[in-house]
Amino acid sequence: MWTPTEEEKYGVVICSFRGSVPQGLVLEIGETVQILEKCEGWYRGVSTKKPNVKGIFPANYIHLKKAIVSNRGQYETVVPLEDSIVTEVTATLQEWASLWKQLYVKHKVDLFYKLRHVMNELIDLRRQLLSGHLTQDQVREVKRHITVRLDWGNEHLGLDLVPRKDFEVVDSDQISVSDLYKMHLSSRQSVQQSTSQVDTMRPRHGETCRMPVPHHFFLSLKSFTYNTIGEDTDVFFSLYDMREGKQISERFLVRLNKNGGPRNPEKIERMCALFTDLSSKDMKRDLYIVAHVIRIGRMLLNDSKKGPPHLHYRRPYGCAVLSILDVLQSLTEVKEEKDFVLKVYTCNNESEWSQIHENIIRKSSAKYSAPSASHGLIISLQLLRGDMEQIRRENPMIFNRGLAITRKLGFPDVIMPGDIRNDLYLTLEKGDFERGGKSVQKNIEVTMYVLYADGEILKDCISLGSGEPNRSSYHSFVLYHSNSPRWGEIIKLPIPIDRFRGSHLRFEFRHCSTKDKGEKKLFGFAFSTLMRDDGTTLSDDIHELYVYKCDENSTFNNHALYLGLPCCKEDYNGCPNIPSSLIFQRSTKESFFISTQLSSTKLTQNVDLLALLKWKAFPDRIMDVLGRLRHVSGEEIVKFLQDILDTLFVILDDNTEKYGLLVFQSLVFIINLLRDIKYFHFRPVMDTYIQKHFAGALAYKELIRCLKWYMDCSAELIRQDHIQEAMRALEYLFKFIVQSRILYSRATCGMEEEQFRSSIQELFQSIRFVLSLDSRNSETLLFTQAALLNSFPTIFDELLQMFTVQEVAEFVRGTLGSMPSTVHIGQSMDVVKLQSIARTVDSRLFSFSESRRILLPVVLHHIHLHLRQQKELLICSGILGSIFSIVKTSSLEADVMEEVEMMVESLLDVLLQTLLTIMSKSHAQEAGEYVSCLLSLLRQMCDTHFQHLLDNFQSKDELKEFLLKIFCVFRNLMKMSVFPRDWMVMRLLTSNIIVTTVQYLSSALHKNFTETDFDFKVWNSYFSLAVLFINQPSLQLEIITSAKRKKILDKYGDMRVMMAYELFSMWQNLGEHKIHFIPGMIGPFLGVTLVPQPEVRNIMIPIFHDMMDWEQRKNGNFKQVEAELIDKLDSMVSEGKGDESYRELFSLLLLEKVEQETWRETGISFVTSVTRLMERLLDYRDCMKGEETENKKIGCTVNLMNFYKSEINKEEMYIRYIHKLCDMHLQAENYTEAAFTLLLYCELLQWEDRPLREFLHYPSQTEWQRKEGLCRKIIHYFNKGKSWEFGIPLCRELACQYESLYDYQSLSWIRKMEASYYDNIMEQQRLEPEFFRVGFYGRKFPFFLRNKEYVCRGHDYERLEAFQQRMLSEFPQAVAMQHPNHPDDAILQCDAQYLQIYAVTPIPDYVDVLQMDRVPDRVKSFYRVNNVRKFRYDRPFHKGPKDKENEFKSLWIERTTLTLTHSLPGISRWFEVERRELVEVSPLENAIQVVENKNQELRSLISQYQHKQVHGNINLLSMCLNGVIDAAVNGGIARYQEAFFDKDYINKHPGDAEKITQLKELMQEQVHVLGVGLAVHEKFVHPEMRPLHKKLIDQFQMMRASLYHEFPGLDKLSPACSGTSTPRGNVLASHSPMSPESIKMTHRHSPMNLMGTGRHSSSSLSSHASSEAGNMVMLGDGSMGDAPEDLYHHMQLAYPNPRYQGSVTNVSVLSSSQASPSSSSLSSTHSAPSQMITSAPSSARDKYRHAREMMLLLPTYRDRPSSAMYPAAILENGQPPNFQRALFQQVVGACKPCSDPNLSVAEKGHYSLHFDAFHHPLGDTPPALPARTLRKSPLHPIPASPTSPQSGLDGSNSTLSGSASSGVSSLSESNFGHSSEAPPRTDTMDSMPSQAWNADEDLEPPYLPVHYSLSESAVLDSIKAQPCRSHSAPGCVIPQDPMDPPALPPKPYHPRLPALEHDEGVLLREETERPRGLHRKAPLPPGSAKEEQARMAWEHGRGEQ
Repeated sequence: MWTPTEEEKYGVVICSFRGSVPQGLVLEIGETVQILEKCEGWYRGVSTKKPNVKGIFPANYIHLKKAIVSNRGQYETVVPLEDSIVTEVTATLQEWASLWKQLYVKHKVDLFYKLRHVMNELIDLRRQLLSGHLTQDQVREVKRHITVRLDWGNEHLGLDLVPRKDFEVVDSDQISVSDLYKMHLSSRQSVQQSTSQVDTMRPRHGETCRMPVPHHFFLSLKSFTYNTIGEDTDVFFSLYDMREGKQISERFLVRLNKNGGPRNPEKIERMCALFTDLSSKDMKRDLYIVAHVIRIGRMLLNDSKKGPPHLHYRRPYGCAVLSILDVLQSLTEVKEEKDFVLKVYTCNNESEWSQIHENIIRKSSAKYSAPSASHGLIISLQLLRGDMEQIRRENPMIFNRGLAITRKLGFPDVIMPGDIRNDLYLTLEKGDFERGGKSVQKNIEVTMYVLYADGEILKDCISLGSGEPNRSSYHSFVLYHSNSPRWGEIIKLPIPIDRFRGSHLRFEFRHCSTKDKGEKKLFGFAFSTLMRDDGTTLSDDIHELYVYKCDENSTFNNHALYLGLPCCKEDYNGCPNIPSSLIFQRSTKESFFISTQLSSTKLTQNVDLLALLKWKAFPDRIMDVLGRLRHVSGEEIVKFLQDILDTLFVILDDNTEKYGLLVFQSLVFIINLLRDIKYFHFRPVMDTYIQKHFAGALAYKELIRCLKWYMDCSAELIRQDHIQEAMRALEYLFKFIVQSRILYSRATCGMEEEQFRSSIQELFQSIRFVLSLDSRNSETLLFTQAALLNSFPTIFDELLQMFTVQEVAEFVRGTLGSMPSTVHIGQSMDVVKLQSIARTVDSRLFSFSESRRILLPVVLHHIHLHLRQQKELLICSGILGSIFSIVKTSSLEADVMEEVEMMVESLLDVLLQTLLTIMSKSHAQEAGEYVSCLLSLLRQMCDTHFQHLLDNFQSKDELKEFLLKIFCVFRNLMKMSVFPRDWMVMRLLTSNIIVTTVQYLSSALHKNFTETDFDFKVWNSYFSLAVLFINQPSLQLEIITSAKRKKILDKYGDMRVMMAYELFSMWQNLGEHKIHFIPGMIGPFLGVTLVPQPEVRNIMIPIFHDMMDWEQRKNGNFKQVEAELIDKLDSMVSEGKGDESYRELFSLLLLEKVEQETWRETGISFVTSVTRLMERLLDYRDCMKGEETENKKIGCTVNLMNFYKSEINKEEMYIRYIHKLCDMHLQAENYTEAAFTLLLYCELLQWEDRPLREFLHYPSQTEWQRKEGLCRKIIHYFNKGKSWEFGIPLCRELACQYESLYDYQSLSWIRKMEASYYDNIMEQQRLEPEFFRVGFYGRKFPFFLRNKEYVCRGHDYERLEAFQQRMLSEFPQAVAMQHPNHPDDAILQCDAQYLQIYAVTPIPDYVDVLQMDRVPDRVKSFYRVNNVRKFRYDRPFHKGPKDKENEFKSLWIERTTLTLTHSLPGISRWFEVERRELVEVSPLENAIQVVENKNQELRSLISQYQHKQVHGNINLLSMCLNGVIDAAVNGGIARYQEAFFDKDYINKHPGDAEKITQLKELMQEQVHVLGVGLAVHEKFVHPEMRPLHKKLIDQFQMMRASLYHEFPGLDKLSPACSGTSTPRGNVLASHSPMSPESIKMTHRHSPMNLMGTGRHSSSSLSSHASSEAGNMVMLGDGSMGDAPEDLYHHMQLAYPNPRYQGSVTNVSVLSSSQASPSSSSLSSTHSAPSQMITSAPSSARDKYRHAREMMLLLPTYRDRPSSAMYPAAILENGQPPNFQRALFQQVVGACKPCSDPNLSVAEKGHYSLHFDAFHHPLGDTPPALPARTLRKSPLHPIPASPTSPQSGLDGSNSTLSGSASSGVSSLSESNFGHSSEAPPRTDTMDSMPSQAWNADEDLEPPYLPVHYSLSESAVLDSIKAQPCRSHSAPGCVIPQDPMDPPALPPKPYHPRLPALEHDEGVLLREETERPRGLHRKAPLPPGSAKEEQARMAWEHGRGEQ
């Protein structure tokens, strides 16, 4: 049974509870719970963290605490019964805990560790408080430490400042706003100082200035390190003032034994002292710590003969000093002891011992020396501040160490009344003694005793230093052989006060012999009395004492024998007739000097003071003595204060008439003395005296009379010093007057009461008289008035003892009223007047409501005057603050309506005016004070006050002015942030007062300014205020912690909702005037609705419907509302306002309202579009504010931009977002996209002269100018993005404009720009990007990406892996899908992110350009990858049953074509897919494409080797051939034969006959290409790779054999089929112009054009590598040697066709990245120009791209047919076979990565492209194409010459080999032609060396079988190496023997033969005529120096072009 708990109401969780039972409440250790019910060991209740969740938890998990329960029952509240500061610490630590962890996460490590330390301290301090074992002082101190730490932590964590009073958190309801403001200020200051001694609230005006803080030095001797003394030592420490040359403190004595330890074992670790009472002034003096070391032992340290060992003397040893100023800084910074080492120096001459410390300080090093480096005193010092009580409290450990208090000589700055001292400090100065017949000087020791009058030696009255007990005798140290010793040793004589009179000092002088006996012989003495006969003590001075002779036998038993003698010169003058027959004779030649200093609170050395105290002895001297009292020092007066006062009043009673004025003056002097800071602490002594000891019952009459006389004289006297002094002493004079009257009244039972009252009345009239005098011309009078006003408020308390509150108040009102009220007295007097009023307000008198009613009007009158004139604002604010504080305190107990009414009438208006003035000047301090005053006043006002206020306005204009003022002040208050952000308590209270006030004022506004008197200004001011109020940061409760939110809601509720209701009702009250606020208030109201408070939104959103309705009524539409709403929504959402729930609520509420209207359709359309705009804006904001990547931001911006354009047609917003998008592109360096973006704006403009206003960063200008500027900028961006083709139309457009305006200068510039773009297109290298399709699936993606697919244009060099990684890093939550299939609904609708990424192939739109044969590949390359809207992706799959023996039969391809919304590139790097089309490619079609691609790849690679574009390294070719041949042998194309040439297949698929034929032709073509490849391989293969070559040939034979078997006619065909055969079979088609498609440069897929493996090394070594390089056929050089017959023989072997003997395949050339000694060249004029013609289909690029993709080792591509087609080339795991791996290692060595066009050549060190166009004047032969070479550029890329004769794209295209769609590039057929003579050469170095084969003859030699294995020697014999490229022969040059084939290229490893020296010489001669360029040297193979020189010369010549 659950029963409600009675006692168990509150507890702390001591063990975490998981809530594992039904209805269990999850609790964590440390949480607090409120318990509601209990049942059998279980409690039911709530956690204070989550007060809405109830649950059960075990009782034994809870530690119960006492608590106070209020409002028992369902809604009871429980407050723990513990110290409020403990509760605060608990709550604060819980709040800090989470923030503390965040510091670590945010890498704020320093603050993290500091805060941890502070938190640990707080836990410890809290524990101390809870222990309950502390005294009250300790509790106060602990609380002080806690509050300092709490405030420090809150400030550093950015939390709220907590206002406190006496360490307790204040309740803002209990105090005035002014006090709250001051508490915030004081808390802020205590945080900043982090040392808040007490409550540091600004002192009230009556408070005195603070006491000076005394300083103390704690000194501890750690050790004295020495090793040579070996005797006991005394170390004396003292403070020494170097500037004044004197010691300022007592000495601290440490006695050490010969081992350096303390002589007293109890002193170990306790050798410490506290030098006390140093003032701030002392701390600025040149102070030193001086340590004198005195040893106790033999006379001479190192001479054992001098004196017997048993006699010990005090002998000087050494001294050490430490400058306080040097160490003060470090001591101030650290709060603990700090160690210092003091080096000890010895004196070189003992006679100068007394000055040794000065010599060390002055660094007079000749006078002292260091005995050894190890001598040093190690001391520790600590600086302490505060009075002794505080020091004892704060540092108890120090006092537990046997601390020696070492006082200052003399009194401290502040003399405390109870500080009783009676110390006489005596300094042994020096002596002068006779030698006494001795040969050497004496060793003199002085012994001193203190004797009483009866001759008894006083015990323990001599102190050598603090830290050691007192003694009865003193022995001085001995200076060796010195008759004039200087000691300078200070001894303290603490003689009891009762023994002081009659005591005297005796000094005995002895000579210490160092002979054997070592006796001490007495030879004289001196003495001195301590008190003179007149009762004064020994004066503070140097005294010379007479020395009297005596010897050891002399007796001092009868001290009277010498006491009658004169002790010094003054004594002698007093008694000159001394008989000479006395026992002691004075030694006239000897003298002895001492000095004394008395520090006594009981004894005086002043004669005048003694005369006053003993006035009755000399009554005739009274006048003189009273007159001289002011010359007595203050110390003497305060010591005898009570005695002096008694004496004065006795004298006054004795003869009032005679002494009255003098006694009054003396009294004024003493009273004013106590105002001095030094004696301020004696005021309580004076108070005590007046209360308890004062007995002058009649004194008041004379005091009043004298005071009045002084006042009355003030108008006449010129010198008023004494009057001013009397005015300053007013407080104590009145105390004496009142106490005297009380005493008289008691004694006489109240007689003469009326006379007393009337005398006081008269005195006040005199006071008023003084104040009313015009002091403008008299400065002295001004000072008198100031002194009077300053003292005046201090007398109120005294008057209240004798008069009623009302009477005193009337006195005061009359006095304050007598002051001139106009503010013309002068600045200083104004201040004094106001300070007097301030102290009046702070006085006890003002706390009585009766007196306030009398005094308030006059006080408010003066303040009102000052505020009107803006004078003394700070003092006025202080007075007002005090008044409000008192009124607030009184209002808690009594009715203050009347007083508040007075203040409202007098102050409200002037306060508002003052605040407006201050706020306009931005004076924060003053503004804060006055705001708190205004808020205090408004808070005190109730309905009645507001009613009276509003009723009192004479006219509506006055009311309007008042409302405008108060609304303006409130607005400024919120805008200016008068209170700092962390003053949360203050800000909330301010808001509460404002909302309450506005509720009162809104009714007046509605009543007076709505109907006919509508005033837009007041209403607008009101609405602006309400909007500002609701948007205040301090009211946004959503961003604060739940605990704080609950606290605020409990106290104030949600003030935003209150104001929103107020605002809504006022809007409704407007009626037809609403139209005045459309569209002006739309933005502000929208801001209010965006506040994340559901209730505020519900109240305010319907206002928009209202606005739409009113505008619809007035204008027939709501265009203004629409436009304004959209504009403001954009800016506000981008500022971070609004959220998804707002969007939904906005739509819901407005649609509901609009549904009922007649204009519902337009309304619904508008609301819907605004809702959709919000969707996009929220997405945009989320992208922008998060650390999102550029892609997301760009995508989001594009989405929003399109919305503005297409859906809501907001051109200005559209343009803004165009520029935002452009800036993003520029930041990401997407220059092409930036240009396209800006083009959108450009297209909106016309070429007109219409003026445009200033907009964004554009100045005001004409439309033409803006469009021109935009065009130039766009062209510039296209140039930076290397998209020159897009820039050229704009250049033309600008050119037209310039031409029409005859602006030829600009026209010239733009035409040159256009020309340079054409040059760039032809010369500069551009990388082709990859394209990737990305699907974004899942609801977690932003709105604009969700469940959509895009195609993205990749960055330069970006491959699929890199792109995928980039996308995953942009969406870290996303999961990459591993299959290309379309996702199902489960994935589309799930709350997650899935990315599906694969590469796609572009399908270019500009097919015409690509099919044109003369177009350079550089141009085609651009059109292949730009303006692309369609993309393709292939996926292999098996249809029907899979044939296990031959999978190609069922291997289909699913081809997906994606169409985008816009072409790429465009305004973004990615666009959404608009349409998908799927087609399926049959296995046969797939086979055709695979074989076609492989042929293309082979041709390209072979051509490179044939023309020696790849030097030296044959590995690439080896791998490629091996991949194809090996695959063919092991399956490969044989699989296709099995699959598609099978009779069953042919019968089943009769429609595929043409395709089967096509496949057969491709296979035949492949055999021919492989034949050529093996012939080339034969010549280049390295000897070590011969076995591989042989294996290839054997396998090739098998391959051919299988094909012969399949195609019986194949052996009849020549390698170059007849010209009449089908185009696909035509390997060497005659006279075909070279297809520019096949001249494609390989800057895209391979590191260098030379080969494909540069980039495939990471993923694939498959044989499609060279097709990666693109279909690259470049015009190259065939090499003809000296023995053409041999070569021809070899070519016959390779191509044994009888018809076409003499034809040879001449394929493209690429220069290798190997630093091979020479390029392939034409040897001499024997070579003829050849024309290489190749055609490529439009889809060739797609095919080889497809082939490449299928070889990538990615899951998407693994099962593509190309990898299955050639299985030997690449294994399943992606690794090549062993021999390929070996090749691969060699290849990689030779490869370099593709050069980045953005890098400088110095960085690349690779190859630059060089293009030259040339044209041969040949008859029928087609013109040569622009030739391109890749060559090594040691310095920089050489641009193409713009002056080349012709582009080479003209000329006739006689025959095209192969159809445009066939997809195979044919190798061109060329024939030799004849000519009888060689014409003169016409070509220049511009022309590329080339060959032309004449096709006139058809020779048919008999068919010869092909033999591939040629012996190496035969090859070597047949080859004649060509050292360098020569000039090509003119077109009509015919070779001498047309039957000879051209020479094969030389083998890379073969040493050069010397056969061509003649040709080299010719070439070198030609080359040397040109200047040489600089080239980087490369190591040359043996014998190749000449060839390298020739090559370099040739290259240089081309470079010169």
